[in-house]
Amino acid sequence: MDFKLGKGGDVRVILVLKDATSLEDGNKLYSYLKEKELFKGDSGEVYSNISYSGDKILLLGLGEEDKITANSLRQAFFKAGKELIKFKVESVDISIPEFNNTSYESAIQAVVEGLLQSEYSFEKYLTKKKTIPTIKDVYLDVLSEKENLTTKTIDETINLIDGIFLARDLANEPAMVMTPEKLANSAKEELEKLGVEVEIFGKEKIEELGMEAFLAVSKGSSKEPQLIVMNYNGDTSSNEKLALVGKGLTYDSGGYCIKTPGGMLTMHCDMAGSASVIGTMKAIAKSKLKKNVVGVVVACENMISGDAYKTGDIIGSMSGKTIEVINTDAEGRLTLADALWYAVKVAKADKVVDIATLTGACVAALGNINTGAVTNNEEFMNDVKKASEISGELTWELPHNDEYRELIKGTFADLKNSTTGGAGTITAGLFLEQFVDNTPWVHLDVAGTAYISKEMGYLPKGATGVPVKTLYYLVKEY
Repeated sequence: MDFKLGKGGDVRVILVLKDATSLEDGNKLYSYLKEKELFKGDSGEVYSNISYSGDKILLLGLGEEDKITANSLRQAFFKAGKELIKFKVESVDISIPEFNNTSYESAIQAVVEGLLQSEYSFEKYLTKKKTIPTIKDVYLDVLSEKENLTTKTIDETINLIDGIFLARDLANEPAMVMTPEKLANSAKEELEKLGVEVEIFGKEKIEELGMEAFLAVSKGSSKEPQLIVMNYNGDTSSNEKLALVGKGLTYDSGGYCIKTPGGMLTMHCDMAGSASVIGTMKAIAKSKLKKNVVGVVVACENMISGDAYKTGDIIGSMSGKTIEVINTDAEGRLTLADALWYAVKVAKADKVVDIATLTGACVAALGNINTGAVTNNEEFMNDVKKASEISGELTWELPHNDEYRELIKGTFADLKNSTTGGAGTITAGLFLEQFVDNTPWVHLDVAGTAYISKEMGYLPKGATGVPVKTLYYLVKEY
């Protein structure tokens, strides 16, 4: 899909406010549809008049004028893109006006993103493809004084979408393909050509670093664990550095606390947190953001064998803290414990965000709508929330009372990796807090939002790429 400024294209996309009295363009068709009550202009409503001859028009409803937002535009243009692809349209013309409650930059970003989102599908293993993108050229007729802004926004949005689609593709791959080694090599292949330094460490280096918790989880698998460190130095004048730490369980059987068959079905996506980190690193590197970011991913499988760790085991960690294994299916927090300590003590990050498909409790609490969040620093949490609002990816902060911290204290070791009695998302997050050494930190539990069982707006079934946009805008803006 190539975006061009000016007029052109085979099909005109005409924007319609809810219950508009008339239109400057396409009014004859609109009047007919309005009289027959076939089209009202509701947000995301689409009516296509794409015939063999004559005017080719697609009416796109935007809803009530004072309720138009970047997210509603994003959703509307996603639906428009799907409709255009259905009719195998190759070029379109769209005039972008100013909106009362949305900046011009945000509107352009939403339009471009919505159209690009409509092209995504993961059909690598289908012999017959269902989604075949057809739109080659999109002509955007924009305000003359906004042309430079529009060009920059288009380029940035394309870069961001590239990162989102990469995250989706990585997480959608089956575990037989997306092994720890494959994940590490994918990061290297995608990022090094963009100027990101990618270091990959195997078992020997992981042992040398003392990542005992990470190693304990990986022991049951024949696949070697991988520590993936991605350094992007976009601002050499600054020493400030943000760490993005991603959970990288390329398959999670639950270990000896084995999951049900249904519970294991989508566990190839238990590395969605790491996929979002790699996708974000790609987006920020392509956009050449003037920030310093380090991505840290600990990748392994949680499997069963004679060597696998067991309930009742007491394991160490890179930080020196000891951990009672209450549940081998609470493995992600063990791998992240060492990854967070590495980010703070070795990579020397000033702030840290970890992203993980961590708990079923988060799905029970928030479903597929909100990402759950736990923090030790409200100021930093507020920055994440602002980035979340820009992106349209909803985030909900959970409480972190000291009473919850009491629940993760161990009996025979410093900590225990699982608790009973509810609040599973909170206690899992507060377990991770023990490994950031008071560094400003936000934990994002994407168990419900990173992988979904059916389409939701512009988010496809399967891997969604959430929260790549949030992380990107956090880096860019805050």
